[in-house]
Amino acid sequence: MENQLIQLYLLVCHIYDTQPETCFQRFSNNSQPLFTDQELVAIYWFAHFNGKYEKKAMHRFIDQYWRRFFPRLPAYQTFVARVNQLEQTFQTIGSYFQKLLEPQRTPEIDHLIDSLPVMLAKGGHAYAAKVARDVADLGYCASKKTYFHGLRLHTIAQRRLATIPLPTHMWLREGSCHDLRSVREQLMCLPNSSLIGDKAFLDPTFQASLEHQQTKLYTPLKKPRGTPLTPSQKYHNRLVSRLRQPIESLFNWLIDKTDIQRAGTVRSTEGLMLHCWGKLTFAFYLLIFNS
Repeated sequence: MENQLIQLYLLVCHIYDTQPETCFQRFSNNSQPLFTDQELVAIYWFAHFNGKYEKKAMHRFIDQYWRRFFPRLPAYQTFVARVNQLEQTFQTIGSYFQKLLEPQRTPEIDHLIDSLPVMLAKGGHAYAAKVARDVADLGYCASKKTYFHGLRLHTIAQRRLATIPLPTHMWLREGSCHDLRSVREQLMCLPNSSLIGDKAFLDPTFQASLEHQQTKLYTPLKKPRGTPLTPSQKYHNRLVSRLRQPIESLFNWLIDKTDIQRAGTVRSTEGLMLHCWGKLTFAFYLLIFNS
């Protein structure tokens, strides 16, 4: 574990030295803190490796077992405030990791599209939730059949043979934003390819816009009112469902490795953004170095 921690810290330092846009610019009197941002990022990832997904658990874990590596570890309140300032840093590190993932991309042209809810509160608590209302709101998760207060992580991922898909585009929207509206507003150019989605993307205008760029959309067929699906239509739906299954595996893997869906301990907009982008960079790290 010591070697793992040292390797993580050296990687973070390398990224800071070679990717200057990742450095958080400070203009206060404390522009060069004794406890560095590089140490914060290394702690964040190392804690995730050891199943510590919440900031309180991260701080306690380092304070009790790894204090000799971080003798200037600040108090918990200062630690949280410092980590929450690193949203932009994690976003730029994520962009750097995306470039490292390019060699893993295959000639496979099929892409999967779906969204994962990030829940600050769910069920009855979702209606009264007040955290991060400037970016989050009430949405409905059809797979879990529950209302939630939070965000949606929209994902377009490239299919790969016998493994989880490789994310190519990821962005956040408020929980109430329908998948179709989000994708239409931020339509990624994927010419001469195929998109495989669920029934949320059944829209003639959207399909026409994709066909204009030679992109084919595959979705399940809706059952006509009053008549059953034909055997060929049922077969089509089973085939699309089977092709879509890997993106569910990607989301399950993401939840298992980062616990990104559960954000009930977040108490601010900055904390929510850090929760999302910090965990995504750790997931990208795993895709690059531990896949």
